[in-house]
Amino acid sequence: MSIQSMTLREWLLSETPTSRRQARLAAYYKGWLTLRANHMAMAGLAIIVLLVGVAIFAPLLAPHDPYYQDLGNRLQPLGTEGHVLGTDSLGRDILSRLIWGARITLYIVALVAMIAPIVGLLVGTVSGYAGGWVDIVLMRVTDIFLAFPRLVLALAFVAALGAGIENAVLAISLTAWPPYARLARAETLTIRSSDFISAIRLQGAGPLLIITKHIWPLCISSLIVRVTLDMAGIILAAAGLGFLGLGAQPPSPEWGAMISEGRRFILDYWWVATMPGLAIFAVSLAFNLLGDGLRDVLDPKDSSS
Repeated sequence: MSIQSMTLREWLLSETPTSRRQARLAAYYKGWLTLRANHMAMAGLAIIVLLVGVAIFAPLLAPHDPYYQDLGNRLQPLGTEGHVLGTDSLGRDILSRLIWGARITLYIVALVAMIAPIVGLLVGTVSGYAGGWVDIVLMRVTDIFLAFPRLVLALAFVAALGAGIENAVLAISLTAWPPYARLARAETLTIRSSDFISAIRLQGAGPLLIITKHIWPLCISSLIVRVTLDMAGIILAAAGLGFLGLGAQPPSPEWGAMISEGRRFILDYWWVATMPGLAIFAVSLAFNLLGDGLRDVLDPKDSSS
């Protein structure tokens, strides 16, 4: 078994791949080795994997119903029997609400990560490849969105759309796409003047085919790194909307809403607001650490990768 493993490793690390499949697998394996050597990135990945596991198995892990109220057991401190992290002002178990709140956090992150980068990639590549008045119009629209702080702009969109987690996701997505558009445009301006793009154009390929088949794949690695680094900002924006009562609505166990509820008791019952705050801090830090590691792996300008 060990001989087979060494043979596979040597095959993946071969300097002269014999097929496209071997070259692709070798690139993935070398990227994994680079990421694995970054201990901070692996710590961030471990926290994110733990968060996903907690969200998936929330019904099994949560010791109590996150919505169950027991007013006779309200504001219990840390370490109370049956309530490891205490209870909130309505007697609900904080640990159970944190566990179920992981689902809401991943739901928001996943939706924003699917909407904002795709919109930014589309706008940026079309702007960079087309040039002229198309580039001017699209970039000026992008500048308008970038001129406002993200949370302030998200508040304006949520105020217009109405409170709710879906509207909060849409508002965050509408404010998150401009940086991706700028990044995609910069990559496209570099790629479109390359010799291989000229050769493809001479073969009769149209702009749509060139953008989708040859420019998008080269922009994705930079966008992945940017998405990972932006996850902390997305989580904080969602928590901020929840804190202001414009995101997930009560009694939903959203971490920002939990902090908003606990701020009234922050001096006497600090754990009510501190526990969800620590959860937001840990997950945001994990995404930042993983993003730093992925930047080392995916950055084509880094010769060490």
